[in-house]
Amino acid sequence: MVEITKKYKIGTRRFGLVNWYGTWTLYVKEVLRFLNVWAQTLFSPLISSLLFLLVLSLAIGTERGEVLGVSFITFLAPGLIAMQIIQQAFSHSSSSLMIKKIDGTIVDLLFAPLSASEATIAISLAAVTRSVLLAIISIITFTLIIDIQIQNYLTLISFTFLSSFILGNIGIIAGLWAEKFDNMATVTNFIIVPLSFLSGTFYSIDRLPGFLQTVSEFNPFFYMIDGFRYSFIGTADGSITFGIIYLIILSFVSWLVTYILYKKGYKIKS
Repeated sequence: MVEITKKYKIGTRRFGLVNWYGTWTLYVKEVLRFLNVWAQTLFSPLISSLLFLLVLSLAIGTERGEVLGVSFITFLAPGLIAMQIIQQAFSHSSSSLMIKKIDGTIVDLLFAPLSASEATIAISLAAVTRSVLLAIISIITFTLIIDIQIQNYLTLISFTFLSSFILGNIGIIAGLWAEKFDNMATVTNFIIVPLSFLSGTFYSIDRLPGFLQTVSEFNPFFYMIDGFRYSFIGTADGSITFGIIYLIILSFVSWLVTYILYKKGYKIKS
């Protein structure tokens, strides 16, 4: 008994500064979770985007005038993809925490030898992976239907990563806060969906009155969608430089809030 006591000390980390293997394991687990139901997590959002494109094309017509120097359909397609990227990143991390809380497996995550930073980053990066895969599939599919092509790969990668990482963090926060799926539906229906719809997905903010243009310029979803669209059409509603800086700051702030809440055990520890 004495030898065992000397050899093993409860609470002592034996993985170095970062538990890379544990973080990678949780990340792979989260990725496999959405890949196992790929029809729901990847195929369904793609179909939704295509339906939006089809309905608006039929309702408005492809002969409508240009928006930001390109046809309306070419303007619309990247916005639809970006909107799904945002919503699916939030959906992944929020549902991950929510399901764990409901079925009681949250204790497995809490008892794992992972720090708050390692756990939150692994879940957020899994949300990013889901969004990136959806973006790749959507872009390939849309290029087969309409004439769009990537003009700036750097901004495409940057805005896709930052947007999905921010929404992945927000999803964790919502998952910690929500006590049932009705609470999660409230956040999705009254915050995430309205902000993504009212951020220039279907229109240029130049068409808005002055006050609403100012409001839109503070909406981070606007910069997420505007930056993603800029990667395809080469023109933007707002400042790409300001947008990238704004989203980098939000990435850090959103993760910091996520880290603090998880570390304190907000609504997951008695």
